[in-house]
Amino acid sequence: MASRRQTIPEDIAITLSLLQDPPRFLFFTGKGGVGKTSLACACALSLADAGQRVLLVSTDPASNLDEMLGVALSDRPRAIPGAPGLDALNIDPDAAAEAYRRRVIDQMPAESTDAERGTVREQLSGACTTEIAAFDEFIGLLAGDAEGYDHVIFDTAPTGHTLRLLSLPKAWTGFLEGNDRGASCLGPHSGLKMQEQRFRAGLAALADPAHTAIVLVTRADRAALHEAARTHAELLDLGLGNQRLVVNAVFRATAAGDDVAGALQALGEAALAAMPASLAGLPQDRVPLRPFDMVGLPALRALLEPDRGPPRTSAAAMPTLNDVASLQALADELARKDRGLVMVMGKGGVGKTTIAAALAVALAERGRTVHLSTTDPAAHLAATLEGSVPGLQVDRIDPVAETQRYVDKIVASRGRDLDEAGRALLLEDLRSPCTEEVAVFHAFSRIVSEARSAFVVLDTAPTGHTLLLMDATGAYHRQMTREFEASTAARVVTPLMRLQDPDYTRIVLVTLPEVTPVSEAAGLQEDLRRARIEPFAWVVNRSLAASGTRDPVLAARLSGEAAQLARVADGLAKRTYVVPWVPQPPVGIAALQRLVRREPAASAAI
Repeated sequence: MASRRQTIPEDIAITLSLLQDPPRFLFFTGKGGVGKTSLACACALSLADAGQRVLLVSTDPASNLDEMLGVALSDRPRAIPGAPGLDALNIDPDAAAEAYRRRVIDQMPAESTDAERGTVREQLSGACTTEIAAFDEFIGLLAGDAEGYDHVIFDTAPTGHTLRLLSLPKAWTGFLEGNDRGASCLGPHSGLKMQEQRFRAGLAALADPAHTAIVLVTRADRAALHEAARTHAELLDLGLGNQRLVVNAVFRATAAGDDVAGALQALGEAALAAMPASLAGLPQDRVPLRPFDMVGLPALRALLEPDRGPPRTSAAAMPTLNDVASLQALADELARKDRGLVMVMGKGGVGKTTIAAALAVALAERGRTVHLSTTDPAAHLAATLEGSVPGLQVDRIDPVAETQRYVDKIVASRGRDLDEAGRALLLEDLRSPCTEEVAVFHAFSRIVSEARSAFVVLDTAPTGHTLLLMDATGAYHRQMTREFEASTAARVVTPLMRLQDPDYTRIVLVTLPEVTPVSEAAGLQEDLRRARIEPFAWVVNRSLAASGTRDPVLAARLSGEAAQLARVADGLAKRTYVVPWVPQPPVGIAALQRLVRREPAASAAI
């Protein structure tokens, strides 16, 4: 079926200007937790309700499209019941990687032995291959694999991961030009050459404003807006200037004298007033905060229609903060030991950086030696701390610096006895985009080993990227154990073995008291358990419980919060700790200390 583009009927109410005359491809991106998936789903529904044929695609390894739409999805388009004209799919990274491996191996000469094919398959077992393979599926939709649809809407992974994917066509094109050596970190060179034209066509479609709009989603929050501005600049560097801005969950207080609601509105207004000029110049839409979770078609349709709302649910009993354990109790529990690895994990936007920094400060206060670091490409540790504490070392895994360190190490060892031509070929191989992934993994492994003698608190990247890192850990573990399995004298301890040791590692999952973040944290917990890694505790962040708010929108959200707190405490977590919402972002040592102790700031009370 040939694709077609129709004019949306004037009698169809669509509140976003970006949907008045949309191009064929809409690409939603932004910092984790800002509502990309909700908005992508709502826009897809609006276009389908207007008579368009729409394909909704998630490129996020931690996708939650299934839960929002109420349908089990796969890597093939599936019609959404209750939404004629709308199909959806999840790009499954594992399935995409296996299909990619088969295609590459099929390109090998017919006389290749089973051992040679097995070697190539092993080369294609790492996280970088998974990333490339998932991107290949995505790029195929841009390059012509979505015939029959008027619109294709992409719900992307959190910003850092998405930008990495967007950079791949240029990176691989640069790597392929003039590289005739026949091998790379992704296996035979022919396997990459096979993809080159698709990459070029996909990037061309992505950069064409007549075909694609890139929608930056953010919230009325200073950190989210600055992250969006950084994304805007990085997209421009990739030649992607066809951008729009949507500010999601804008809050307006309606109950006079409600201090909590007033503080929340003031924070949003101040953030919007200080919006970076680069964002202020973009075409812009604003979407109000809604009093319900974005799960199910009625809620998703109501997101863009202010006069429409889903059925009300019965209110659940709201616990007070006195009924649940605090972050201080978690810090006390962790400090019973004098060393160990504390990995703070979860979906982007739930406050992992804040929780990791608060725990690190609390451990240092208790006399422990602490190394606080991050694997997140969009790290904000320094800005969160704004100070120093005795016994606390703070840094980040810098992909650029770690890559150069790794390259220098490889050249010094493998290139020591090579002639000039051989060293040039080695350096050419190291230009591969996968080199960064390997280098970051080595840095991660190095920091993990430090927990043998001190505390290491790791603020990890958003969930999807973290899972790729965990996959790299597993691949390294399998390689190392194979190499040493023939030797009874050798004792090898891999990073995965350290993560699996509950005496060495404590995994802290951070979530928000909302349906989707809790579901995503539950999914992450299952992934960890499949790797025989048991989470130690859950932290439910930014709870409005006991705030005393009377604002209709916030009060309506409290019922959903109570249900999610009960869901975590009664069925998901072995230990649950709750952190209250505070009227000012907890930035700086003093604010982090108050957050741990549940002490109100001098200017406002919870």
